[in-house]
Amino acid sequence: MSNTAYMTRPCDQWVLCSWFAKLSAVVLIACCAATAEVRSEDAPADKETDPTILANIEKFRDWKLGLFIHWGPCTQWDAPIAWPLTPVATWARADDLPAWVERGKNFDVFSRDFFDLNKTFNPVQFNPDVWAEAAADAGMKYVMFVTKCHDGFALFDTKQSNYSITDPSCPFHENPRANVAKEVLDAFRKRGVRAGMYFSMPDWHHPDYEDPALPYKRLFTPNYDINEHPDKWQRYLKFYRGQVEELMTGYGPVDVLWLDGGGGSGWETDKLAEMARRHQPGILIVHRGAGGRYENYRTPEQTIPPHALPFPWETCMTMGDLWAYSSRDYYKTTRELVHMLVDVVAKGGNMLLNIGPDAEGRFPPQALERLKELGEWTKVNGEAIYGTRAVPPYREGRVCLTRKGDAVYLIYLAVPGEIKPPHVISVSGIQPAEGAEVTLLGREDVPLQWEKQGNGVTVRIPHKLSSPVAGEYPECRHAWAVKISKAIVHGEAKH
Repeated sequence: MSNTAYMTRPCDQWVLCSWFAKLSAVVLIACCAATAEVRSEDAPADKETDPTILANIEKFRDWKLGLFIHWGPCTQWDAPIAWPLTPVATWARADDLPAWVERGKNFDVFSRDFFDLNKTFNPVQFNPDVWAEAAADAGMKYVMFVTKCHDGFALFDTKQSNYSITDPSCPFHENPRANVAKEVLDAFRKRGVRAGMYFSMPDWHHPDYEDPALPYKRLFTPNYDINEHPDKWQRYLKFYRGQVEELMTGYGPVDVLWLDGGGGSGWETDKLAEMARRHQPGILIVHRGAGGRYENYRTPEQTIPPHALPFPWETCMTMGDLWAYSSRDYYKTTRELVHMLVDVVAKGGNMLLNIGPDAEGRFPPQALERLKELGEWTKVNGEAIYGTRAVPPYREGRVCLTRKGDAVYLIYLAVPGEIKPPHVISVSGIQPAEGAEVTLLGREDVPLQWEKQGNGVTVRIPHKLSSPVAGEYPECRHAWAVKISKAIVHGEAKH
């Protein structure tokens, strides 16, 4: 097994140029602000050993598909989340951002007005039941709600700051659903969807993180040296821990606390974790890029690793190009989303798919359509996704492999224009064991013929299922899963 792993890194290390780099920055950095790279395995002494946490990590690995939600006042401007506030992120203040051009491209004026967007944020169409129902019907098993992004605006009822959706400075504060984070998580839990909270460790609005008397920085380290100003830094740590404690005590059971932007040392994550788990026993903590016991799983962003990884992981991926809502965004096709999900799961990961609601509080119509179609696919093929684990060789050509107990699933990814399963699916290294049944998910009433090919197998799908003209098949496009109820995996010990 490899001794390398994917990690996340602070975005103040990136260098961007050209249109391609600009687009990459938008989709790779955004609010999550970290990309995948290789690192050495953590020291064994720093690994998680608590049996409850380890058991909950395994449960997390069963969920496979989750919903990420990035939202906030920036959606009034179609802004790419908080990044227009960062001086070096010139790509986030392009000339196609009207709010930037209208302010004469004056960074000071733009920043002032950006931080004042809370005063006009009034998402009166916000209905978390619509979000939750669409996500649950799509087959999503957990939600990761962004309670606060790097701009510091809290989508929950915080007493630590007046920069929040429940403060009188925000017109939505009088709405019965103003405590947005609570409303969202309650709605999702009612539908059996697990609750996760994203929280930005940096807060560019707070003077003890971004000192207004000093030049702007707005990245993942303060704009001052914390060793030279320890009192200021300790005040900030007290503030951010106070906000996290509010989230851990007033919002019901929480399964995952996803901490972003905490690059470098000095965050005292051990104290935060102790507090969080005192209120939420067994909660998973993901301090991105920290490694060790406080990064219970890893989170490559906007990318799918080329190989299976030897630790729990989750790809966070936008449904469109951007993390926050933009009226100009492009949405991936349902086929792209299905194929990404299958690829991720075959390599042993989860996929956390992001949707950005608009300024009124609505999921974009394109996103709702994708969720509906994704649900049509998972209802037929979910058995090959949820609760599965990776099985070598993970993928052969257009066939991805997953395993659950003794069963192995061969998931064929359709080629462009293909709307019915192929006549033949073949893999090497996998064979049905004695007494195995071989069926196509969704049509278990039709036994499939198969024959051994060396150490592999060739499965034949009958004409009435695979013919585009004569085929009769349930609502299932994009990919098809063959189940081998009892499988032999040749050469597994070598992996």
